[in-house]
Amino acid sequence: MSLKIKICGMREPENITDVAALNPDLMGFIFYPASPRYTGLTLNTETLHKISPSIIKTGVFVNEDFKTIVRIIENFQLDCVQLHGRETPDLCFRLKETGINVIKAFSISEEHNFKKCSDFISCTDYFLFDTSVSGFGGSGQKFNWKELKNYDPDHPFFLSGGIAPDDYSAINEIDNPSFYGIDLNSRFEIKPGLKDTAILGKFITEIRRND
Repeated sequence: MSLKIKICGMREPENITDVAALNPDLMGFIFYPASPRYTGLTLNTETLHKISPSIIKTGVFVNEDFKTIVRIIENFQLDCVQLHGRETPDLCFRLKETGINVIKAFSISEEHNFKKCSDFISCTDYFLFDTSVSGFGGSGQKFNWKELKNYDPDHPFFLSGGIAPDDYSAINEIDNPSFYGIDLNSRFEIKPGLKDTAILGKFITEIRRND
């Protein structure tokens, strides 16, 4: 199966349209006001309606309440949510019951114990593994990808955290049957929220060629 490609931290309307033309599998829009890639002040429904329906529009939230998440899902007609904070399995269940796809993010450090993910298997569609930092992602830092060999649940995951334009060979060396996709963000930016489409396009071509 080909790796899914998610491009996250999209904010500027014209840049959103240009990145969508590269045909990623998912695009992520951050609705966390403390993030430098917060899209709540710039995103409009007209921009999202221009995106191909084949691209899964994903809202990223951090410790947000259920009603607010559902309101934003409905307002922007999102297909998926990514929960990047200390959300509970109960919240994931409630969101999944609305028909939305759910990605639960986990911060990974050295010698990570993946057992804490087990409570979320039945209430999510995917996991996302990001680097453990003081904030909630977007650090541009990698964790030790060798830790992924210790992940054995049959539940698909996205790899995130510091993926860079020259990482396609290392990505293709990851051998885990649950490795589902990659999440690209800060290392492909001109500035926070503005992606370099030339670099992204080259990287996507390389990843899909190797697939």
